[in-house]
Amino acid sequence: MKKKGVLLVNLGSPDSTSVSDVRRYLRQFLMDGRVLDAPYPVRFFVVYCLILPTRPKESAEAYEKVWLPEGSPLVVMSEKQTAALKQGLDLPVELAMRYQNPSIESAVEKLSEQGVEELVVVPLFPHYAMSSYESAVVEVDRVLAKSASQIEAVYVPPFYDDVEFIDSLVASASDSLAGDYDHLLFSFHGLPERHLRLSDPTGEHCLSCEDCCSGDHPAHKTCYRAQCYKTVEAFVEKAGVPKDKYSVAFQSRLGRDPWLKPYTDKVVAGLPEKGVKKLLVMCPAFVADCLETIEEIGMRAKEDFVEAGGEELTLIPCVNDHPRWLSALEGLTRRHLDGVADA
Repeated sequence: MKKKGVLLVNLGSPDSTSVSDVRRYLRQFLMDGRVLDAPYPVRFFVVYCLILPTRPKESAEAYEKVWLPEGSPLVVMSEKQTAALKQGLDLPVELAMRYQNPSIESAVEKLSEQGVEELVVVPLFPHYAMSSYESAVVEVDRVLAKSASQIEAVYVPPFYDDVEFIDSLVASASDSLAGDYDHLLFSFHGLPERHLRLSDPTGEHCLSCEDCCSGDHPAHKTCYRAQCYKTVEAFVEKAGVPKDKYSVAFQSRLGRDPWLKPYTDKVVAGLPEKGVKKLLVMCPAFVADCLETIEEIGMRAKEDFVEAGGEELTLIPCVNDHPRWLSALEGLTRRHLDGVADA
């Protein structure tokens, strides 16, 4: 039998909070044509002339606020998830980041050195997006073809509505939901609206009408927004959250092009005037807390909420190393390992 292994892939983080490391990370991230999908000359101008001269210093200051003694919160937590999965499966398991370190190249090299011939790749993105899930898959394919063509890879699809994933979200939020709160806001990472249209295989469904995310449609297989709403629907049903007590928004927009709405910062600032004093926010697009959850929501959004008249904003942690999520991750991976065996 061929030896099996597993590769977990998350987005990535600077190697440190130094401006140079942050600049290196932003350069690699933003020059990805699936992140900034403009023609190369335009992308080069935007990144090198408009973003990199000032953004690295601002981002470095933000990273300093969340940095752990062990390093980046995203990388540290992803390493814990990797260690737990390796122990549960008793197989070669490596972690890679789409941008920076540990790199996909180094992870594939380690797996190859361990004799892995069949590989299950788990992109740690619950929802499909060309700038995250698709980019990771394409890059892993490129690296394998270049340096480890003997390895056959299968990819775990987005798990936005996987029962065990939803259960882990509910379990991780249970203590917060058991307390006193006025409103629960689901804040997903935003995307430019054009990304949804580019990912629509039908070329005509996404964003064509107000309820395009309702029901089932072939376009939903690669529609980030539809999958986000499916996660929310499954969560509130499982957790028993009343319909009038939650809403959905999208954060982290960049540039002037239209992004998915409503925008989290606008929603947060407007909730106090609607009578919301105690706000819960959770970010189900991430399986590990990171800059976008800890700093953007837990710090900046919290300040904005209080300044607008709110009393308390509580960030519900991501699933991180919650036992239910570690069990779900192992179950998800095992099902695809079994699929490799059957094939």
